[in-house]
Amino acid sequence: MHLLRSVFFILVILLVHPLPGLGQDVTAIIKKVEDNLNGETAFMEFSMTVTTKRSTRTMEMESWSEGDSRSFIRILYPEKDKGITFLKMDNAMWQYIPRIEKIMKIPASMMLQSWMGSDFTNDDLVKESSMTKDYIATLVEQTGEFYRIDLNPKEDAPVVWGRISMTVSADLFLPAVMTYFAEDGEKVRTIEYLEVQTFGGRQYPTRWVVTPTSPEKKGHQTIIEVKQAVFDAPIDASRFSKSALKRYSR
Repeated sequence: MHLLRSVFFILVILLVHPLPGLGQDVTAIIKKVEDNLNGETAFMEFSMTVTTKRSTRTMEMESWSEGDSRSFIRILYPEKDKGITFLKMDNAMWQYIPRIEKIMKIPASMMLQSWMGSDFTNDDLVKESSMTKDYIATLVEQTGEFYRIDLNPKEDAPVVWGRISMTVSADLFLPAVMTYFAEDGEKVRTIEYLEVQTFGGRQYPTRWVVTPTSPEKKGHQTIIEVKQAVFDAPIDASRFSKSALKRYSR
């Protein structure tokens, strides 16, 4: 379960359709985005600042991931949350809480709940690659600066979103904005990807701004800032196991 890659993995689309008359095949666009963002493995240090109507709080974290199926995250700060760990294996997710010394599997009934009080959900972290089988991508607009791609769910696909609109920069082939819509067409949230930096030759957006648009979340926002990232370095396989949740908690 890798928070920073979880949203990006939905870009790996296998069922795609180009729009007649546009010069770029959406398959090629998605492939370039995937190549720019994904590594065989990734280690990251980042912060997450969550603003609500009542307060603002910042958490410091580090994460490890291997492909799109296995990931591990550990909270470093604040002190009251220090040592909480999460493990994502395929479509399942577990959490370890040091103060009660208990490993818990996140049940399906909690998938749509907020992750650590942020504007991400548990479902965001678990269903990283669902769009490879559940969504169809269509290139709807192309300019000299960006491509706009619509992602629509296949019939009977078990997905949360009714539609996702994605803007990709034409020069870097990185996502710039993603907009999420409910099944009734109402806009639910946007994610902006800003401040691209280079890590080991790989360009990566280091500031993510998540803004919910539903009335009940007016004034809410989640900002992720990547401090460091290392791609394609070996990761000990023991980190991706339930026993690692407690072992690597401290």
